[in-house]
Amino acid sequence: MKQNSTRLVAVVTMFFMFAMISFVTNMAAPFGNIWKNQYSWAGMWGNMMNFLAYLIMGIPAGKMMQRIGYKRTALIALGIGFVGMVVQYLSSLVGAETATFSVGGQPVMLNFLIYLLGAFVCGFCVCMLNTVVNPMLNLLGGGGNRGNQLIQTGGTLNSLTGTLTPLLVGALIGTVTDRTAMSDVAPLLFIAMGVFALAFIILLFVQIPEPRLGTSAPADGKGKYSAWSFRHLVLGVVAIFFYVGIEVGIPAELNFYLTDDPLCGAAIGGAVAAVYWLLMMVGRAVSASISGKVSTRTQLSVVALLAIVLIVVAIVLPPSLRIAMPGYSVADGFQMFRVPLSALFLVLCGLCTSLMWGCIFNLSVEGLGRYTEQASGIFMMMVVGGGVMPLLQNALAKTVGYMGSYWLVAAMLAYILFYALVGSKNVNRDIPVE
Repeated sequence: MKQNSTRLVAVVTMFFMFAMISFVTNMAAPFGNIWKNQYSWAGMWGNMMNFLAYLIMGIPAGKMMQRIGYKRTALIALGIGFVGMVVQYLSSLVGAETATFSVGGQPVMLNFLIYLLGAFVCGFCVCMLNTVVNPMLNLLGGGGNRGNQLIQTGGTLNSLTGTLTPLLVGALIGTVTDRTAMSDVAPLLFIAMGVFALAFIILLFVQIPEPRLGTSAPADGKGKYSAWSFRHLVLGVVAIFFYVGIEVGIPAELNFYLTDDPLCGAAIGGAVAAVYWLLMMVGRAVSASISGKVSTRTQLSVVALLAIVLIVVAIVLPPSLRIAMPGYSVADGFQMFRVPLSALFLVLCGLCTSLMWGCIFNLSVEGLGRYTEQASGIFMMMVVGGGVMPLLQNALAKTVGYMGSYWLVAAMLAYILFYALVGSKNVNRDIPVE
């Protein structure tokens, strides 16, 4: 009975941290509307710095779990997250008149550099939390479909906070003007600081199981095998690189598209992007309810194919076709606003992308045993795709237009479909994992 109670507390704690990951990560793209108004090239750079931290911290985070355990790693991550939020807040207070260098003859202010540093520090936090949460939920669920079920349930809460973040940022910003600044979103940063502090205190008193502390596979390359020896993990690492780029790129570019639309604006763009994250929550809830019966591979194959169809339809639809979707503005409150019909098909992709993270992670670490912690660190390193690919998509949008940039998303989805059908099969069952 005590063991079941401890397991339940651990699961709930992991769910809470899963929610925090999205709350922090989803600040970067809507904050980009503030900086894009000052520097035309800066819209996705906060997002890029957030995800760049994954590339640097992914493998070290995996090693930390092996050496000091899941709980201590999570506590350090929460402390780092608090510092990151403080630094982002400082960007609204200092350096507003000090130019440090120029890009294309345009001066870049110190406050922007401070913001980028804060986004980078927060990236270390969410990378470490991701490294802890995903394998822990998979292990608590016993792997397989049940492990995927717990990851998808945690992902549902992740999507809930992901829905709230762009909605709150859009409401706080309202219409982007020359006077819009980080000080306008300071209340959200204070909330984030409080959440990090509260989570740290709670986690101090929660017992987290340490399944293989001190007994994990060597991550220094001295063993005959490593996590890299498994083909389905290597291909899964590429899949997650593309997936996070898709997950972030679809709503972020849509937000920019609608913000620049003369009939919409930042508040409407943020509200419509929030619908995408809301549908991700719905999709993950559905997946959590069926994962005990429907295989992870089948789920990933179906949603990847459906997402490709939705993206292609969104690209080919003429921008003159419009549809009413819910939005919020400070002046008018909640209303139905007319947005391009393409926006509807893009937000519907949230139903598809919702399943992909849990499915890819579950398939990638299946059968790895003592290599799981090392694999989780490698996996998190490649989440940098959430910074690289949206940045590339945003650059592409300046050449071929916002909707044309979604061909890149379609190509990445095609690879994920390949991974679901072929690449996710474990062909290295001869490697000992106990």
